[in-house]
Amino acid sequence: MSTNSSYHKGLELAREAAKFDEEKEYKQALEKYLQAIEQLMHFCKYDKTTIKDKVTPMIHKYMARAELIKQQLKDPPKKDNKKASADGGPDDGDEDTQKLRKQLEATIVVEAPDVSWDDVKGLEHAKQMLQDTVILPMVMPHLFQHGRELWRGILLYGPPGTGKSFLAKAVATEANKSTFISVTSSELVSKWQGESEKMVKELFNLARERRPCIIFLDEVDALVSARGQGGESESSRRVKTQFLTQMQGMGNDMDGILVLGATNCPYLVDSAIRRRFEKRVYIALPDAATRETMFERNLRDAYHNIAAADFKVLGSDQYSKGRSGADIKTICKDANMMPVSRLQKATHFVKASVPNYDNPEIVEEKWVPCAPSQPGAVEKTWKEFDDPTQIQEQKLSFKDMCRACLRNKATVGEEQLEEFKRFTSEFGEEGK
Repeated sequence: MSTNSSYHKGLELAREAAKFDEEKEYKQALEKYLQAIEQLMHFCKYDKTTIKDKVTPMIHKYMARAELIKQQLKDPPKKDNKKASADGGPDDGDEDTQKLRKQLEATIVVEAPDVSWDDVKGLEHAKQMLQDTVILPMVMPHLFQHGRELWRGILLYGPPGTGKSFLAKAVATEANKSTFISVTSSELVSKWQGESEKMVKELFNLARERRPCIIFLDEVDALVSARGQGGESESSRRVKTQFLTQMQGMGNDMDGILVLGATNCPYLVDSAIRRRFEKRVYIALPDAATRETMFERNLRDAYHNIAAADFKVLGSDQYSKGRSGADIKTICKDANMMPVSRLQKATHFVKASVPNYDNPEIVEEKWVPCAPSQPGAVEKTWKEFDDPTQIQEQKLSFKDMCRACLRNKATVGEEQLEEFKRFTSEFGEEGK
């Protein structure tokens, strides 16, 4: 079996294990975890690239989880329906609470996303702050004593598509010794009376049981918008009150818990809840240098002939000013389809020696689209080839990228940017 197949097989087995784990099918989960570990260890043994540096922590994580499951299967915990958990957890006999708990446990990120700090381009201050808050306490807990306290709440705000959720994925990957719970406001809101605030309470109970824990709340403004606005329901007000109480209420222990929020609408967040997010960091649009690296990253696997100097031009204000990371990804997707479009419209093809996709050192004979006047051109459409695999598109060019930049407009307007700058001057700090 090749190392690549071992890697992909290992990841697939790990996903199956995580699914069984979430469904509390622990025997099947243990079996899949052990199979995944075996495949990934085979990959690390023979792989010559740097990917194994990312795979090794995954193996350790799966080993630790497998060991816990083994212990649990050997000595299952005894339930006591008469007693609640020591730190305010649910009564095991409450079926409704158990149902809510099962829903929340499904939001725990069992398999970390494959996103590292290096994958997040720019935002050096935000990355450093998150490393200081999340990673350093795990590595050197002795530093956080004698009055040096960790941040309990961090709010990432900024225009859509600037990398707030991507930063959270990097945190989930790097903080592999912490439990990472990722929830959206829709997962905490219920149509049943009283269930939403109960869900918020159980979310924090779950975090306290599994500390150190990071709670990531995406689009947090939808859950905790300003109180007292017209049309606000009694249920919504109770949810916000519960959230306030859990984050910094009397008797609620937040040691070992970090609440990480993300929003595109910081002004909508209730002022009392905003205060509980002690750090409020502006995730701004990327500058020219960051945009240049984003173009390079998005096209790293593409079949192109774009030079390094061309990427610098693409990142300049002339072509990509005001574009977010998501906008740049859209530009690259659009441009990457242009060679395929030309292939579909081509009326002539010519035989040429082209490098193999997977191994450029191997040269193959393929049919490529060409102008009718080119020597050796054969009048033919792509539908007339008996073997479509003998056709290869032209390389993505700098001209294609320029065309895509011009026809894909920025999604963030100047008025929105002014609003974010005003909020930053009043309540936040730059995340550059």
